[in-house]
Amino acid sequence: MAPVKPYRVTLQPSGHSFTTDGSDSLLQAALNAGFTLPYGCRNGACGACKGKVLDGLVDHGAAQADALPTADRSGGLALFCCAKPLSDVVLECREVGTAKDIPVKILPCRVQQLERVADDVIVMSLKLPATERLQFLAGQYVELLLKGGKRRAFSLANAPHDDACLQLHIRLIEGGEFTGHVFGTMKEKEILRFQGPYGTFFLREESTKPIIFVAGGTGFAPIKSMVEHALHTHITRPLTIYRGARNRAGLYLDALTASWAAAHDHIRYVPVLSDEVWNGRSGLVHRAVLEDHADLSGFQVYVCGAPAMIDAARADFIAQGLPAEEFFADAFSFATPT
Repeated sequence: MAPVKPYRVTLQPSGHSFTTDGSDSLLQAALNAGFTLPYGCRNGACGACKGKVLDGLVDHGAAQADALPTADRSGGLALFCCAKPLSDVVLECREVGTAKDIPVKILPCRVQQLERVADDVIVMSLKLPATERLQFLAGQYVELLLKGGKRRAFSLANAPHDDACLQLHIRLIEGGEFTGHVFGTMKEKEILRFQGPYGTFFLREESTKPIIFVAGGTGFAPIKSMVEHALHTHITRPLTIYRGARNRAGLYLDALTASWAAAHDHIRYVPVLSDEVWNGRSGLVHRAVLEDHADLSGFQVYVCGAPAMIDAARADFIAQGLPAEEFFADAFSFATPT
């Protein structure tokens, strides 16, 4: 059988282009190629991904009539989450370049799974309604909406393309009302609400600089999202992941992090323990970065964890040559226990 000739998809007005074999929707093919288009439900119901086909032919797939009326089809519009190319195509669409390009939503969700990965860390998986998807940038966070107007912010640990369930890493806080409920009485299938996405801590994909990730505790969550997104979009910039914890038990999902480094030559993993004697690196995690890199002028750095760690890392990294504009951080602070 002769190989299938790939179709070329060109996005206007940006001029970006990529190829696809036609098996994926135009939206999925764009995401696979590293170009983020607006979307909402991914199943042809909401119309958020609607754009114009300037040239070429598409199969509209399962686009629903109320989201793509006949008049829209006749006018050359398509829902990119459903449409597949039947030839080379030129599309008119807005591309998501920054966090401000993504709408903030309030959505209900169901607790799909609670997996305890350490004594004080639970990985919570949240299932959205069948007609909804949350578009976000790798590294952003959502706020859970609790009773009495209270909110709790948690980073999204899954990559944007892997959005069938949203993953949060919940650390038990002594005296914490919400985390106490998660670890004590919460059951799967419980209904929650959240608002998001939020935050400017996301992967800057336009850069070619090597990346240093520094994660303390559950600050690993957004780093995980960024690394998995980078792998999905075939980013091959050198990535070094420094993870800090008090002891080995604090390096939850350690095997996953190690597997990235084992499978990819451009990824290096450096776990660092502050309170346990072992045969690996010891001390403060950001000091390990300074020990390994005498000159940080050519790097991008993403740091997530406690505010004190971030403050120390910012000052010391900039003193060691890192341009201030290449330091990106997300500080994890906790609500006062009640």
